[in-house]
Amino acid sequence: MQNFEKINHEIEKKFRAILPDIDGKKRLHLSWSNWGFGRESLEKSLRRLSANGIEYVELHGNRYGDDIGYDAKEVKKIADGEGVSVAGICGMFSAENDLSSVSGIQRQNAIDYIRRNLELGAFLGIKYMLIVPGAVGRPVPYDGFEFHRSVETLQKTAPFFQQAKVRGAVEPIRSEEVSFCHTFKEAKKYIEAVNHPWIDKINGDIFHMLTGETHIAETILDYGDYLTNIHMADTNRMALGRGMMDLDTILKALYITGYNNEDCFCTPEPLGPGGDPYPAMHGIQDPKALDLMVSETAQYFRNRESAILSTS
Repeated sequence: MQNFEKINHEIEKKFRAILPDIDGKKRLHLSWSNWGFGRESLEKSLRRLSANGIEYVELHGNRYGDDIGYDAKEVKKIADGEGVSVAGICGMFSAENDLSSVSGIQRQNAIDYIRRNLELGAFLGIKYMLIVPGAVGRPVPYDGFEFHRSVETLQKTAPFFQQAKVRGAVEPIRSEEVSFCHTFKEAKKYIEAVNHPWIDKINGDIFHMLTGETHIAETILDYGDYLTNIHMADTNRMALGRGMMDLDTILKALYITGYNNEDCFCTPEPLGPGGDPYPAMHGIQDPKALDLMVSETAQYFRNRESAILSTS
């Protein structure tokens, strides 16, 4: 066997050992990160998710200012009407609100941005808010002190997380998009440096894990206690089933860690290939293409989950 197959084999043995004890009715929570839908109305987006059996959404963290972004009461009304619960908020961190910036103004922007989005999250009863330690789209470091500035800045937001009763979830991102915090190991080190009980989780992304980790499913096992949300796309960052991702082994690893619980989510985020996916959130997307992407992903995810759970 190839080396990765040996690891797969060990995961398969662990999965088969727990398979008789898995509650077949307690499936993994399937969510969707909606910022890739661009300027589409939230009502249309949630109706699409509901139509495809997706009961959760990760909201675009679009409260960029006091007068910009989601209105809490309106979001709740739409979500309740479509039968979709808000699982978390995807924090969007660019150069303008960079936790690690050399500019105090930009770090203050990051603090204010987190505060505004957590106010929304508290109202909606979300479980987590995604945090990126450094700006996405800036792979070149400012200097050698980004880690320390980022930790110091995020620590100032810890009371907001605690008050909102929302977990901070740090996302490791590939080196082509950010200047530091590329792996789960580095995310854990960052969390330990922040040292606060409400900022203690990791938001994984299997696309970034392709380059950041030696084996995606093994990393899930190693960091199962930290993982609260995992973004999903295939190897080409397209809809699940459109590439070569070994989704079965990933799902088995999630079940081994007990990921099928009320605080954990699988959240597709197929953004397509390329270096900087952020422009997608400001554009107008093709509704038919979004419909196909969501339906393919949801069906493939549930089919593969059913397949591994029915293994005799």
